[in-house]
Amino acid sequence: MIETRTLSLAEIEDLSFRALVAAGTREENARPLAIATAATEADGVASHGLAYIPIYCEHVQCGKVDGQAKPVLAQPRPGVVTVDAATGFAHAAIDAGFEALIPAARAQGIAALAIRNSYNCGVLGYHTYRLAQAGLVGLGFTNAPASIAPSGGSKPVVGTNPFSIAAPGTDGQPALLIDQSASTIAKSEVMKHAREGKPIPVGWALDAEGNPTTDPNVGLKGSMAPSGGYKGVGVALLTEVLAAALTGATLGIHASPFSGTAGGPPKTGQFFIAIDASATSDDAFSTGIVDLVEAIRVQEGTHLPGDGRRAKRLAANSEGVAVNVATLTKIEALIT
Repeated sequence: MIETRTLSLAEIEDLSFRALVAAGTREENARPLAIATAATEADGVASHGLAYIPIYCEHVQCGKVDGQAKPVLAQPRPGVVTVDAATGFAHAAIDAGFEALIPAARAQGIAALAIRNSYNCGVLGYHTYRLAQAGLVGLGFTNAPASIAPSGGSKPVVGTNPFSIAAPGTDGQPALLIDQSASTIAKSEVMKHAREGKPIPVGWALDAEGNPTTDPNVGLKGSMAPSGGYKGVGVALLTEVLAAALTGATLGIHASPFSGTAGGPPKTGQFFIAIDASATSDDAFSTGIVDLVEAIRVQEGTHLPGDGRRAKRLAANSEGVAVNVATLTKIEALIT
């Protein structure tokens, strides 16, 4: 039985912030990541929450991430924003980019944000969620170190490469939020099973020869299983084009791992598109989204993407989050 302790979102943010600063991260970089960590725990995505703080801290100390980095923003065209993350945390770079992206999208109807020389951005849907909160349709793409082999091959060439889309709702929450990787399951889930010594289900990962495995350590040395076979590989390639090639970031085949201390900064990328629906469909967009969502929810037993996280998020605001005590102990040791 895993021992847990309930923390408020404010306590999770504070603990994360103090650990990151203690590891050598400047406050302006630590705060966005700490806020995102609390939000991730609220959404119930523990694999990307506090469990990652010791890894982030280790990466600051070994130089895989520059905790003192200052993102460099530019706006070469009215509808295009670029940010060089300078090998720092993605969250600070995304924050800086959104400050220019959101008004650009409102003024132009659509705008894009390209981020390079970046790092793991955590839960991609957290970022598109914020664009939806601003009343915009948000699309996000992020590439990662290669971990998916091409169809018919066994050597990884693209990462799990998530994509996300969030549509604004009327209550401050997205009406619809899709956030999924190109693999059957996020690689962080396999890493979590490896840390905990638990087997993984068949279909999550493949060994070095391309055969299914239930051993997470074997899977981490092999490749992640693409979602939907060759179609998952296609999604990963789409994301690689947008988040790496189009931003000038490092391709997954050349990026250092997000785990461990070897290899230096991964220098991966993120790409966001923000759309003001009033520029494309007048009032028809909100009506269409409502009809679409209702057509799904009216069916008994159906699942609408984003609803699970939404329910947990709303409950966490008042009830807090149950956190693994072993994880807390690791983080508290970094501060003292």
